[in-house]
Amino acid sequence: MAKLILSMDGLVLKEIPLTKERTTIGRKPHNDIQIDNLAVSGEHAVIVTILNDSFLEDLGSTNGTVVNGNPIKKHFLQNNDVIELGKYKLKFLGEASGASAGGDKADFEKTMVLRPASARQTGGEALRSAPGSQRGAAMPQAAAAVAGIADATKTVPPAPQPAAPRPAGQPLGAIQLLSGANAGKELELTKPLTTLGKPGVQVAVLTRRPQGYFITHVEGAARPNVNGQQIGPAPHALKDHDVIELAGVKMEFFLKA
Repeated sequence: MAKLILSMDGLVLKEIPLTKERTTIGRKPHNDIQIDNLAVSGEHAVIVTILNDSFLEDLGSTNGTVVNGNPIKKHFLQNNDVIELGKYKLKFLGEASGASAGGDKADFEKTMVLRPASARQTGGEALRSAPGSQRGAAMPQAAAAVAGIADATKTVPPAPQPAAPRPAGQPLGAIQLLSGANAGKELELTKPLTTLGKPGVQVAVLTRRPQGYFITHVEGAARPNVNGQQIGPAPHALKDHDVIELAGVKMEFFLKA
């Protein structure tokens, strides 16, 4: 289990395991991690943890959030990252397993780009998932974008792994793109976690659990829409034929027989 080590001036104050999907940080008492200091905003930042992945987002704080000396708005946390909030520091310690030591970052950065018809020259919508996804063959035009991301981040994608088994009796979920240049394409949700969206604009994750499939907002000022309604901060359960709108792309979630 990932955890945070809270310290000030080199003195360790507390160890906080990241047991919740949303861990809030701020000066007000209702936060999961309360730091009673005027340099820290009432609701300063939040960490979203999905499986082995943790995402840090600054919540528009007055003094900002710094990771490893660099101010951030949104950041994918890696092992030994140091979050700075005024004089306080939070050191992120990820999973101890070998897969998490480098795999999580690679999983997050392994990006397939879907170019909407209206934005072929200006950029693409990203559709990301854990390694082993089958959609790469269906979208060869994404290869150059994936290579560019790998070069920029110095990340080597991990070797493909077999899909995790579905819980007994649970139908396989999938999404079909309804808009954009790749409208009609399907993606089977065989992995425990699939990341969808456009980095820097809007990102969400689809998770497969014994209770079914859920969508959770990760990045962006606005949350995704499901059937025309914006989802809340908590994971939103998906039903057969729900229509998701994310980063300007519409897609339909459905269950396969």
